[in-house]
Amino acid sequence: MSAPPAPGTPATATPGTKQTAPVSPLADPAGPTGRPALDWRLRFAALSLIWGFSFLLIKVGTHGYAPFQVTLGRLLSGTAVLALAMAVKRERLPRTARTWGHLAVAAFLLNALPFSLFAYAELTIPSTLAGICNATSPLWGMALSLVALSEDRPTRRRVAGLGLGFLGVLTVLGAWQGFSGLDFSGTAMALLASLSYPVGWIYVRRTLAGTGSSALSLTGSQLFLGTVQLALVTPLFTSAPDGFPLWPTLSVVALGALGTGLAVLLQYGLVTEVGPTTAQMVTYFIPVIATAAGVAVLGEQLSWNTPVGALVVLAGAALTQNRSRATEARAPGPRRRERS
Repeated sequence: MSAPPAPGTPATATPGTKQTAPVSPLADPAGPTGRPALDWRLRFAALSLIWGFSFLLIKVGTHGYAPFQVTLGRLLSGTAVLALAMAVKRERLPRTARTWGHLAVAAFLLNALPFSLFAYAELTIPSTLAGICNATSPLWGMALSLVALSEDRPTRRRVAGLGLGFLGVLTVLGAWQGFSGLDFSGTAMALLASLSYPVGWIYVRRTLAGTGSSALSLTGSQLFLGTVQLALVTPLFTSAPDGFPLWPTLSVVALGALGTGLAVLLQYGLVTEVGPTTAQMVTYFIPVIATAAGVAVLGEQLSWNTPVGALVVLAGAALTQNRSRATEARAPGPRRRERS
């Protein structure tokens, strides 16, 4: 997950999250040099499925491994995919210590922390709820951007979207029932993971735009640093696994190779071909797919307030991403003509 990042927010995030479907401010806005062999709509659908199934893969992974081990395996697999892509394209690593320092912070906020929090959360909450919590990232991002980013000004529509989105969160959590049956710690960790993405995105936007390195190079380096962070932390909190159970192992590898590695490459292609606004629409399919996968594959129970609340969350998130023409005109950075 996002989240993008993913893997994770409109025109402000570094991908590599998954759980979220963010669009990178570091992505090259120039158009592709050649027409991709696969239509962008098919790649969009593939990205939605990959990120939507990430929460199921996390849940299965925790059946055989500790949460930190799931995250470490995920980052290892994702880094391997991006390292291969960098080698094929002959990308150079960032050269300055300053850039590496900022990337280390970004790796913590956008990869190590949220990935680990989602893995711990899914020990006690369904993957469906984790996927819906992930959908709150645009809401957190809008709230934070009003404070941290001077070009993001509140409008009535966006404030209404923020309020509507959090009303949807309360619906999902069953607030009118006193949150009966809710695991507070697991839900809080999933929401904190979703909050971590926009914090990281804002940090990246302020520190890593215009470094001279390519988006692929920066993201590959970021994932590598996240892997190093988890490699240092994991032995302190877990013991070596007794074995390598088949399905949990395959789930962790797929989570990294597909949900954290391949998804980033798919996202970059979509951003350059159809623009960030269209590419970020994948965000609204993730909780739907995560819910369907959790119910159909894992047999998770679903009460009426979960899908209803999720739709309200997505409606609120969509409103918060609506930006007026004047706002778009004031936004910094290059712009490109988008296709739908």
